[in-house]
Amino acid sequence: MQDTTQDKNRSTDLKNSVTDILSVIDQEREREIITRRFGLYDRRETLEQIGELLGITRERVRQLEKAILAKLKDAINSGKMVSINNLEKAIIRELSEMGRVARVQDLTDKLLKTNSDQKERAHVAFIAELVPSLTVVNKSDYYFHSIGIIEYGDEKKIRGEVDKIVATIKKHGQPLTIEDLHSQLSFEHPNHVRALASVSKLLSHLNGNWGLNKWPTVNPKNIRDKIYVILAKNKSPMHFSEIANSIKDSKFKRRDVTTQAIHNELIKDPRFVLIGRGIYALDNWGFDRGTVSDIIASVLKSSKEPLHRDEIVKRVLKSRQVKETTVLLNLQSKPQFKRVAKATYTFEQKVD
Repeated sequence: MQDTTQDKNRSTDLKNSVTDILSVIDQEREREIITRRFGLYDRRETLEQIGELLGITRERVRQLEKAILAKLKDAINSGKMVSINNLEKAIIRELSEMGRVARVQDLTDKLLKTNSDQKERAHVAFIAELVPSLTVVNKSDYYFHSIGIIEYGDEKKIRGEVDKIVATIKKHGQPLTIEDLHSQLSFEHPNHVRALASVSKLLSHLNGNWGLNKWPTVNPKNIRDKIYVILAKNKSPMHFSEIANSIKDSKFKRRDVTTQAIHNELIKDPRFVLIGRGIYALDNWGFDRGTVSDIIASVLKSSKEPLHRDEIVKRVLKSRQVKETTVLLNLQSKPQFKRVAKATYTFEQKVD
């Protein structure tokens, strides 16, 4: 009960802190610029949009914003705004646990212990922009809107460290765990690596592995990619109905797929090999394609001498999940498998 009350108080403190900060601004036009630029009550607006609304140039809006922010920072640094100083400490505590940097949304959710809304996230980002101990990583095509503890680096340093992580993954060519990344880089703790990786818009993660967004193993976008991820995680062949159930139980987006749709994709994609009745494996596991008779032929061709039927069955069952009788029926019914001794066979090439 106490935690719930504390969480509600923190949410109230956040709103009150923003109100206290805005009260420092005397002119209505200046308050309008700040609230619109930071999206404190609605969506964030550009310099051009605000300038058009107020009838001034984009450059004039930029100059006013810079001057107002300097004034607000001075007011906070004076130490007179106790509620904001307390909120600043709370944010630092959360960031310390999260790895020293975090997306604004994740940080606000953690701070308020609930799913935050756009306004609450804007309020946290606004406060982070003003207090001396925090730094803001602005949203771009490459980075999420994030906040870090400035003691460990400003925006430029954070972006540079994120870029190192992305470059390391690119060079490796396949997904890496946070522990693997930590061992290859010079960051103090794996949590810091995870936090920095979360800032990048170029990376995704799945089942503890981090990779580039374009890699289906960490960011599956279609049914085939999801099937691949499920099989790779399972590390052994699965029936198509099991695969369908695993996708429905997963954390993928759009998990509501039919068993028939799964089966259709398994048939069409060369990454999946049918090794039994409705049972599929990944092609990179070393399974050969083809019918049971194709596998028998491959086994006999690769042998330097005729093989006993028991040995043939044993070798075929390494790459096919079928009944022994199925192997024996194929062995006995196909003319290319020639019996040369009791229960012993060799492959006889057909001659046209």
